[in-house]
Amino acid sequence: MYGLCGCCWALRPRYKRLVDNIFPEDPEDGLVKANMEKLTFFALSAPEKLDRIAAYLSERLTRDLHRHRYGYVVIAVEALEQLLSACHCQSINLLVESFLSTLRLLLESERPHLHVLATDAFVKFANIEEDTPSYHRSYDFFVSRFSQMCHSRHEELQTQNQIRVSGIRGLQGVVRKTVDNELHVNIWEPRHMEQIVPALLVNLQHNESTHSGSPAEQTEVCFRELLGRAAYGHITNAIRPVLMHLDIHCLWEGSSFAVRCFQIIMYSIQSQHSHLVVQQLLGHLDANSRSSASVRAGIVEVLSEAAVIGATGSIGPTVLEVFNTLLRQLRQSVDYELTGFYDNAGKHQTSASEERTLQDAVIRTIGSFAHTLPIYQRSEVMLFIMGKIPVPGIYPDLGSPNAGFEGSRMIQVMLLKSLLQVSWHYESSNLLTALPCSFLEPLLCFTLMEDPEIRLLVLSILTSLMDRRHNREKLQISVEFDVSVLELKDNDCSRPDNLFMRKNAPSLYRHIFLAFKEESNGRDHYHALFALLAVVLLELASEEVVVDLIRLGLALQEQAMSNQEGLSMFNCCGIQAVCAAFFSLLCQLGPPPALGTYVTQVVESRRRKALYLLPESVFSDAPCVPEGELKAEPCCLFIQSEIAEALTGSSYGAHDDRLNSPYTPQLTDEDRLSRRKSVGDVISLQMDLNPETRPDSLQKPKTEQITFETLKNAIEDAGGAEEMQRRREVTERFQTAPFEEIAALCGAKTLLQSGLQQIFDLLIRPPPSPSGPPAPRSIPVYDIQFPDLCVY
Repeated sequence: MYGLCGCCWALRPRYKRLVDNIFPEDPEDGLVKANMEKLTFFALSAPEKLDRIAAYLSERLTRDLHRHRYGYVVIAVEALEQLLSACHCQSINLLVESFLSTLRLLLESERPHLHVLATDAFVKFANIEEDTPSYHRSYDFFVSRFSQMCHSRHEELQTQNQIRVSGIRGLQGVVRKTVDNELHVNIWEPRHMEQIVPALLVNLQHNESTHSGSPAEQTEVCFRELLGRAAYGHITNAIRPVLMHLDIHCLWEGSSFAVRCFQIIMYSIQSQHSHLVVQQLLGHLDANSRSSASVRAGIVEVLSEAAVIGATGSIGPTVLEVFNTLLRQLRQSVDYELTGFYDNAGKHQTSASEERTLQDAVIRTIGSFAHTLPIYQRSEVMLFIMGKIPVPGIYPDLGSPNAGFEGSRMIQVMLLKSLLQVSWHYESSNLLTALPCSFLEPLLCFTLMEDPEIRLLVLSILTSLMDRRHNREKLQISVEFDVSVLELKDNDCSRPDNLFMRKNAPSLYRHIFLAFKEESNGRDHYHALFALLAVVLLELASEEVVVDLIRLGLALQEQAMSNQEGLSMFNCCGIQAVCAAFFSLLCQLGPPPALGTYVTQVVESRRRKALYLLPESVFSDAPCVPEGELKAEPCCLFIQSEIAEALTGSSYGAHDDRLNSPYTPQLTDEDRLSRRKSVGDVISLQMDLNPETRPDSLQKPKTEQITFETLKNAIEDAGGAEEMQRRREVTERFQTAPFEEIAALCGAKTLLQSGLQQIFDLLIRPPPSPSGPPAPRSIPVYDIQFPDLCVY
């Protein structure tokens, strides 16, 4: 009977006849549309027949495929597409299975145009929203096959690009079909991501052309869509294959492609997930700490781009982690530079230039990321970096144990450069919070280092932190400088700024004064010192500050003329030149015109008689300095009495007493601070300032040490028979004597109190202070807190 039906066309089932009618005699005529409409109507009327229709279409397609009748294959695929688009019912799942098996058959063929045909059909299917979920459908084959198509190596370039574009579009269809349906296969599993992501990156890497329809353009669209659909738990699985691909193909070196990849990633994922990408990069940087400098530099550059983009989203929890990792890379790079190898075995060599390139990249990354942070976080970062600076002899564990003095110095320079990057264009309305004592005091101590590079960096950092109007770049060390190019403040010095100067001005002035006296100062140091003085004048100037700066300038001039430190002639002339430029700037910023007239007269006198005292001459490419001792006529110097007279009659006249007293830093500061050899010596300043607290004094104390025996003897001495008899008498008096007699009794010291008094004198000593030992109290604290009567 079945054989008879096969021979007699009229006896065949209706769905088969309808299917056969859609195929024309000549395949070039295409699908018979009228008959296709009849087939569609029948399928909609009898949905239970859909599986049979699809199976028969698949059977015909297979037969035509084996017979190389590709025209009929195209017609069969088109018919299946139209049935899929028209049928939205529960039975569509049966139709889908036959449809997908047909596409698998086409993708397994060797004809490129059939691969393209199957991909187009799959993309159309992926865009159909199904009403019912599927619990058993698998897309593993399509992920694998489309990924292979993305790696096509066809001989003809046009065909190769066509196959690759089809593979990319197929992967895009798989993502769209599966990513939003939890019942489908989990496309975010590592086994799928390890196929999809490298396939996309290969086309993004080898196809520079981004015209419409090119593999690179299609890849970027697909990659962005994939990442845009990634949820919180999927980011790691999507990023790990990217890192592996860049490692395997050595794409970190040069880093242009790696940067482009992560720019796409950071701009495609949801902003609240940005910190996950940064964490992945930080972990990868640590994992490659034993890789070559070029690889580490590439990862750092990518991290810089990712961190800056991610800073606009949610990246707060990883702020200090970013800086901690980068600072650790700096210290490791210094170690590698000193040893010449970037592995413990000593097999892989590295050069100083490569490590310096890495260090510069790390420092730029620290700066670029810090500039995206709010002010309060930048303050925390600066304190964090300051705490990481190694101090020889005090915090040796912060540096490398094998680095030695040179290694510690190099780490200090790198961390200070990082600190400079963080402080660049730092804007804070309250310097008390921006420069707390825990940060400012150690920073000022670095201005006394013997290393000129460290001093220059610290001066630049101080200037950047105070320069809230960004005038530093506009300043020029010249007596002809015009302040009209500067951005001046409109109002008086604010209350927080006044409090900051009252608290820190003495220490700031002292360190500036001592920084001028360093023999190793060069032209850059004097430029930096002038910039610091100018920024203090522009940002924090009040009448008291202006008077103190005048006193400081006069003291510097006197120091250069007397030359008690034995400075070179260039240093003496450099100090005089800075003073001239500073007074020229000062007279344009508010003091009475009489001061400006006097400063102009002194400058003109120097032009005629002592050109070597002006910055234009001293700081030129060919400095003009005299030989022998520095001498100058009184008319070429700034005289304190003349300045005081010029300020008479103005509001500055109220500070005549202060102006007439010359500025002199503390003698102990001048002797001990100006010749520090290391940071350890500088930090130990507080111990050195007080002679009683020096190490030799501590080893040989002038007073008796408090021991257990001392306390024991005091109690035993107080416990004799006489003392016990006296206590009984005191008790009896308290019970029977009048109040006046009891009050007189309490005024006398007992033996126990005398012993304790001696012990308290040994225990209670004021702590060492940079300003010297404090004045002794007239009444001990314990006498105030614990009166005699309470001893009983």
